[in-house]
Amino acid sequence: MAAPRCSALALWVWGTGERLGSLLTLISKPFCSAAAASRPLDAQRLAERLRAQKQEQKTKKERVPTNPVQRRVQELVRFTQQLQRVHPNVLAKALSRGIVHQDKDLVVINKPYGLPVHGGPGVQLCISDVLPILAKMLRGHKAEPLHLCHRLDKETTGVMVLAWEKEVAHQVQKLFRTRQVAKKYWAITVRAPVPSAGVVDIPITEKEVQGQQHHHKMTLSPSYRMDNGKMVRVRTSRNAHVAVTQYQVLSSTLSSALLELQPITGIKHQLRVHLSFGLDCPILGDHKYSDWNRLAPQKLSVGTLKKLGLPQSKARHIPLHLHARQLILPALGSRNEELHLVCKLPRYFLCSLSRLGLEMPSQDPNGDYDTGHLGAQ
Repeated sequence: MAAPRCSALALWVWGTGERLGSLLTLISKPFCSAAAASRPLDAQRLAERLRAQKQEQKTKKERVPTNPVQRRVQELVRFTQQLQRVHPNVLAKALSRGIVHQDKDLVVINKPYGLPVHGGPGVQLCISDVLPILAKMLRGHKAEPLHLCHRLDKETTGVMVLAWEKEVAHQVQKLFRTRQVAKKYWAITVRAPVPSAGVVDIPITEKEVQGQQHHHKMTLSPSYRMDNGKMVRVRTSRNAHVAVTQYQVLSSTLSSALLELQPITGIKHQLRVHLSFGLDCPILGDHKYSDWNRLAPQKLSVGTLKKLGLPQSKARHIPLHLHARQLILPALGSRNEELHLVCKLPRYFLCSLSRLGLEMPSQDPNGDYDTGHLGAQ
C-alpha cells in the first residue's frame, strides 16, 4: 500500500510539520528549565542540552517497518494526521499546485485524501478555511474568496469545483441539484459485482445501528422483500431517499475489481452503500460500510492481504479507494461548450491496482479520455 505523494503536500508539508514540532519541543524544555533555575544559560550549555534531547528523541523514535508496503501505510497515516496540523498557507499552496482547470469563472482542484471540505467537530483545518488564501495566491491580495460549488467526503479524492463569484457558484450548485452534471467515480472493490454492469435502484435511509447507541449509518430501504419465495412490496419509509447508481466493471480478478460508477442521484454515502449492501462488494478501505453491525476495520481475505503485503492488524490504515474521476459541466455563462474535467488517480490507488493485479483501461469505455498514462496526485 503506497502513500500518496500529493506533490508538495505529502513530502514538503509532512517534513515541515515534523521539523517544526521537533524544534518547538527542543527549544521549550531548555528555556523552561532555565527559568525554573532562575539563572541564564550560556550558549555552550544550551547547545549541549539541545544535542542531548535530540539524541534522546532519536532513540525514542517510532520503529520503521522493514516491509516497504507497511512503511508506506505508516507514512499515509502520518500524512492524513499532518493535514489537520499544517499551516493554512502551506495547504493553500499545495492545492494551487494541483489545479486541474482555471478560467475566469471556475477553479478546479484535485482534492487530496483525508482533507475535509467543511469544518465540524474535531476538524482543525478544511478546504473552506483556505479558500480566501488560495484566491489571493491566484489573483493577488485584493482577490475575493473562492466559493464551494459542491462537496466530497473527507476520504474521497478527485475533481472539486470552485467558483470566483457567488452567483456562478449558485448556478453550478443548481446544475448539481437538477442532475445536469455527469459524474464518474472510480473505485476498487473487494470482490467483483455480478452482473459486471448494471444499475442499482434502491432507496437509501439513515438508521441507528442496533446495539450502538447514537451511531447512525446510511442503509438500504428496498421497496420489495422476499417472503416465502414470493416478492412482497413493503411500506416505503418516509425518510428514504431515491438513490440510483450506474456501474461498470473496468477490470477484475476473483477477489477484487476496478469499477466506474455514475451516481444519477446524490444521496449521502450513496456509492458506498449501494456497493456494500446492494452488490456485496464494498470499496477497499471502507471501514464504515463493510459490515452493518460492526464498527471495525474492514475484514479482508488472506489472499487480498497477501497481495497488499499487509497483516489484518494493519487493515484499519487502508484508505478508502474512491476517486472522483470525471465531471462534465454543461455550458454555463459565456462558455458555450461542455467542460470535461478529469483528475489523475492518487499514488496509493495506482499502487493498489498494481498489487491486486487490476489493469488500467487504455481508454474510457465511452471514449471520453485517455487513461493510459496517469501520474501521481
